[in-house]
Amino acid sequence: MRSTFRQLFYINRNKVKADGTTAVLCRISIDGKQAVLTTGIYCQPSDWNAKKGIIKTERENNRLIEFRSRVEHTYEHILKETGVVSSELLKNTMVGVNSTPTMLLQAGEVERERLRLRSIEINSRTSYRQSGISQRNLQEFLFSRGMEDIDFSDITEEFGESFKVYLKTVGERRAGYINKCITWLNRLIYIAIDQEILRCNPLEDVRYEKKEPPKHKHISKDDLKRLMETPMPDARLELIRRAFIFSSLTGLAYVDMHRLYPQHIGKTAEGRLYIRKQRVKTNVEAFIPLHPIAQQILMLYNTTDDNQPVFPLPVRDRIWYDINQIGVLMGLKEDLSYHHARHGFGTLAISAGLSIESIAKMMGHANINTTQVYAQITEQKISEDMDKLIERRKTMQNNANKTG
Repeated sequence: MRSTFRQLFYINRNKVKADGTTAVLCRISIDGKQAVLTTGIYCQPSDWNAKKGIIKTERENNRLIEFRSRVEHTYEHILKETGVVSSELLKNTMVGVNSTPTMLLQAGEVERERLRLRSIEINSRTSYRQSGISQRNLQEFLFSRGMEDIDFSDITEEFGESFKVYLKTVGERRAGYINKCITWLNRLIYIAIDQEILRCNPLEDVRYEKKEPPKHKHISKDDLKRLMETPMPDARLELIRRAFIFSSLTGLAYVDMHRLYPQHIGKTAEGRLYIRKQRVKTNVEAFIPLHPIAQQILMLYNTTDDNQPVFPLPVRDRIWYDINQIGVLMGLKEDLSYHHARHGFGTLAISAGLSIESIAKMMGHANINTTQVYAQITEQKISEDMDKLIERRKTMQNNANKTG
């Protein structure tokens, strides 16, 4: 039987701070038993709407909405994990989550828990997964200094610069990776500033690394052909293989594949199938006439029930190793990732002579400059091939001269 769970937010008008604000409290009721916890949010008594349980000022009310959501998600998580939840258990869990830590790694774990709950709400674990990588790098850096954690007040500009050097030398990380870790460190510091633990950011003068020009790795035409000719040994990998091929022939990113429904599929007067849908990343409509092989793959899956996606794909976090395993089974020199499929489509389309405008429309690019990258890749490949041809001709000519 499901517990009766309610939240009631209120203020104590008799307890007002020197700045005129008072704390917003939350009373949790589960099966008739109550527990009270502080939200960490303050407001002017005149800004409190007791009837609706909201704050009139937008910033504080948004924090209150987020707190309410966090309590609900924590309740659902405890209920799912243990099967039973009480007001006291929920309060103790929330106090752990909602406390204001003064140590860096401690604050990172609190923020990661918030991101975990948020990932459930938005059905995307990307930010949560990246936070784990950055948090682990911070922890290893502190361990290298003989420290288990560091107080926010002890963080200096030297700490930030040394962290960058550590990532460059010990971790041998590139600019993009380093910048993500510095972003996470700054994020925790600005949370500390917001919670009045720090007055300013001691890393304000620590600069981000200059990023290298993006390199779009793509699957080659020959490797794509081999992939088409290499069925996988089990059903899960075979599904991922077909999805990868479909993306290589349509340019759809994984999130767009995951959210592809029969309603996005249309047919021309000549009977040619096409896909028309808004890209999740750019919210720009993509229009993609389907390659015959893509049509064959499509016909193997759901094309009629609009309540179900076309492909029964898992969430993205579960397929990284599957994609890599497919690359290993094929004997590819480079690690295979899902990005290779979309970038492969752009590169192959340019090589086939399609116009930049048509490719931009098919790939759902918001800016045609994004599409130009694939033209640059192709031009670079042509230049490299020409250099090889010239070198080959020189070798042949030298050999002929020696023979003569």
